[in-house]
Amino acid sequence: MKRILVVEDEQPIREMVGFALKKAGLQFEEAADAEQALVAVASNPPDLMLLDWMLPGMSGVDLARRLRREDVTAKMPIIMLTARVEENDRVHGLEVGADDYITKPFSPRELIARINAVLRRSQAAAGEEPIEYDGLSLDPVGHRVQVDGVPLNLAPTEFRLLHFFMSNPDRVYSREQLLDHVWGRGVFVEERTVDVHIRRLRKALAEQSYDRFIQTVRGAGYRFSIRN
Repeated sequence: MKRILVVEDEQPIREMVGFALKKAGLQFEEAADAEQALVAVASNPPDLMLLDWMLPGMSGVDLARRLRREDVTAKMPIIMLTARVEENDRVHGLEVGADDYITKPFSPRELIARINAVLRRSQAAAGEEPIEYDGLSLDPVGHRVQVDGVPLNLAPTEFRLLHFFMSNPDRVYSREQLLDHVWGRGVFVEERTVDVHIRRLRKALAEQSYDRFIQTVRGAGYRFSIRN
């Protein structure tokens, strides 16, 4: 049974979410603020965190940023819960490490659909062989990325995006096609989300000067180029 940690300061929302999770066959755990969430994660990291943007003390955004810096939680899927509806807010939430973004109010049905979609995407297909290009290697089963033997920490969405690119080199994919292949059909994700995660992937690869692999094809989309 997948464990979901709900970090939300409003008890009625936690109770509503908890009821929906249990009904869907998911294990529900809760925290009222970032401090409680850090204690829960330290003792036993969940399979996914539902994280409210506005928390007392440390905000959900700051907590997400901190979790992405820690090795134990760097790859833990995070869905942000927030009443903010502006595009810049959604982009900011994704940029700090969230894998998805749900605005309040939301229906239990949408919530469960989003959770299941993110959980599916976070699971690497068993039995796939590692892929390597010019010193950049990706292990789908071990969920590891290395550059010339040096580990590279990627959030779950960036890992899946890189995995897809490395599995399909030198082909141009539109934002819509990337959403279908990496996020999955029927998910509630905007095309702008692709740009955010491409930017985050490039930033991570740039630390070792490997961002050159990810190319923008104007008017068409993106490709992973292994050619000089």
